Amino acid sequence: MKVAVYSRGLDPEMDAPLSFLLDVLEKNQIEPVLFHTLLWQMPSISNNYKHIKSFETSTDLEQDIDCLITLGGDGTMLDAVTLIRDTQIPLLGINYGRLGFLASIVKEEIEQAIEALANRTYLVEKRSLIHVDSDISIFGNAPFGLNEFSIHKRDTSPMIKIHTYLNGEFLNTYWADGLIVATPTGSTGYNMSCNGPILFPESSSFVITPVAPHNLNVRSIVVSDNNIISFEIEGRTDEFICSLDARREIVAKDIQLAVKKEQFCVHLLRLNENSFLSTLRTKLTWGLDKRN
Repeated sequence: MKVAVYSRGLDPEMDAPLSFLLDVLEKNQIEPVLFHTLLWQMPSISNNYKHIKSFETSTDLEQDIDCLITLGGDGTMLDAVTLIRDTQIPLLGINYGRLGFLASIVKEEIEQAIEALANRTYLVEKRSLIHVDSDISIFGNAPFGLNEFSIHKRDTSPMIKIHTYLNGEFLNTYWADGLIVATPTGSTGYNMSCNGPILFPESSSFVITPVAPHNLNVRSIVVSDNNIISFEIEGRTDEFICSLDARREIVAKDIQLAVKKEQFCVHLLRLNENSFLSTLRTKLTWGLDKRN
């Protein structure tokens, strides 16, 4: 078995945890392939594990990679999605960040997770992606995201008007600071912080949520993900912000924009104990009295 290991970048004190992960992989006869920056950021790793190979881009990921392990938070996993693209390489997230809805394996579960990986006693969840179409390229060769696409006004500029259509039929004009279109996976992210509903991963839906709407009777709406959602933007400024997961671009307001479900999906690995419901209860502290 061979696995790739990815991280945005680790602090020097992460040297020991990374070494521990590599030792556990070796113990389970799993060959690691490290993201290239981990080798030069961690000289001790490159010195002590001289046999380890590295990768830099998605084209370097060989076909025999069984899994990509991320070290970090949910943002690290979102980055990894643009690396694996449509290769169907599953993702396993070890949480070195904060909340961790996606990277749900805590550091104390590393040995258990790697043993499950070696014995193939894990569960695979398919997660849908959102795809962005525009008349100019704004997200390069990765116009897809796992969490959400959002439109937002620039900095301190006035609110914008976002005319929104479903399959060409007018839905609503949102007078707001912005608008979010989230996947079920992304419903627990920016969408939830703007009071949008939580969707189950298998719900085959998008949720459209305004950001600070001018009209208080405007609420989130859940639509089937077989819709094409398109937008026309009006505002007092000539530019606004488009973001796709953690990536953001400033674009002109006359750009033509639409989002739809991506043709391929992402596979997430999880331990049998870590269901979506248990993650919700744990991360959101449902049912716990914090007063004591």
